[in-house]
Amino acid sequence: MGRFDGAAVLITGATGGLGQGAAKGFAAEGAKLILSDIDRAALERFAATLGTETATLAGNIADEDLSEALVKLAVDRFGRLDIAVNNAGIAQSFVRLPQVPSDEARRILEIDLLGVFYAMKHQLPQMERQFKARGKGGTVVNIASVAGLVGAPKLSVYAAAKHGVVGLTKSAAAEYATKGVRVNAICPAHTRTKMVDDFVKISGAPQDLALSELTRGVPMKRVGEVPEIVEAMLFAADPKNTFMTGHTLAVDGGVGAI
Repeated sequence: MGRFDGAAVLITGATGGLGQGAAKGFAAEGAKLILSDIDRAALERFAATLGTETATLAGNIADEDLSEALVKLAVDRFGRLDIAVNNAGIAQSFVRLPQVPSDEARRILEIDLLGVFYAMKHQLPQMERQFKARGKGGTVVNIASVAGLVGAPKLSVYAAAKHGVVGLTKSAAAEYATKGVRVNAICPAHTRTKMVDDFVKISGAPQDLALSELTRGVPMKRVGEVPEIVEAMLFAADPKNTFMTGHTLAVDGGVGAI
């Protein structure tokens, strides 16, 4: 019997490295899934591999209508929304602040910050309604970043967006603490996903050298692995983890220790 048997779990950015890992992790623990990403074909291909009841809806998380439609899909298909993992996001060019193109900065903020705002704007009221009706609300897990806790040279706009996600998380947690909804954020350091692979390619350096540069400030001297971050998501969403809200859980190889 899994931790999430029968739970309806919404995951955005579901075809990325962390999104796929989260979907597989929750599915293995008995969850039913509502998955979203921008590439419809990739989303449907991935959903077909999961072996659990799954609903999909493709779209751009920067469009508020998508967040509203995803909550409606969860309720129409499964009767409720138990857990939301707001994972969709993009990275920025690895350059100093004045070199970030303004249109790129705007896109990062729209997806990484406003996307989470739109998601919670529609998820939280639904979870509160469930709590009022049946005494069981829900849990929101926002995927922020260690860049949302400290400065991130050459990732300034991304860091600003992730600091914003942390602020939204803490504020929503306080607002909904007595309304049956827990809200927490996972703050990973660089993790072995497409974002890290792209950095290695753009750097033009051999992989070992590029990763060494990327993890220079990480005491463990390595990037995180997807299963390590997923384990933190499952912990934050665990129905037995009932007294943790407003928390920023750093999974960062020790960055926060120095």
